[in-house]
Amino acid sequence: MQDLSEEDIPLFTESELVANSAEDYFLQYNDVVDINVNTTSSELNKIFGIASGDQSQRMTMSQGSQNGGDVFFINGYTVDENGMVELPLLGEIKLLGLTTKQAQALIESKLKNYVNEEDFFVRVRLGGIRFSALGEFNKNGNYTILQNRISIFQAIAHAGDLTTTAKRDQLVLMRQYPEGTKTFRINLNDERLIASEFYFIRPNDMLYAEPMKIRELGTGVNFVQTFQLAVTTLSAVLLVLNAIN
Repeated sequence: MQDLSEEDIPLFTESELVANSAEDYFLQYNDVVDINVNTTSSELNKIFGIASGDQSQRMTMSQGSQNGGDVFFINGYTVDENGMVELPLLGEIKLLGLTTKQAQALIESKLKNYVNEEDFFVRVRLGGIRFSALGEFNKNGNYTILQNRISIFQAIAHAGDLTTTAKRDQLVLMRQYPEGTKTFRINLNDERLIASEFYFIRPNDMLYAEPMKIRELGTGVNFVQTFQLAVTTLSAVLLVLNAIN
């Protein structure tokens, strides 16, 4: 038998680079959008709610939101069932089906009726990523991540990881589209996931982890527990038969 020295053991192994598939996201019903409008006019700034006092309150709430709050839900704009948001002075604007860049351009075009182009700044971004984790997660619940995008593995980590009895090769993903909802089954063990459209979570996604058969039958969560349960059950049966005899 050949002995391997430390020099024969590689320091690390490396896989091939896999490009991510980051598609543009189009705003949908119930999305929360953070819209920031800043102008050279103090009066207009007050109308859009960006006075210095409001800004400090916004920063304070933003810091608190890291501990579970949702600052964007309070200060942001929710796309209603008609795909509209209502902005001060500008009125209702339809953002359904637009990217955040397209929404920004649309708001800028309407703002030009009141302010010169060089005298204002507009920023539009998603108010965080909201998703749900149900089933065989260690921490089920609804989550809001204050980032522009997160991977499916980061989302699973926020939900406390999957339990030992979860089907990692058949994670159910329910995704919202303008025309309705679609359901997909994701194999987390397949490296092709990195290059797919499901690698990054989208707003309002729902993850459901199904249990393996061993859990559905009500047995232990691993082989040892299942074996112990079987032995205990068999011992009880033998005791009953012995008592009857």
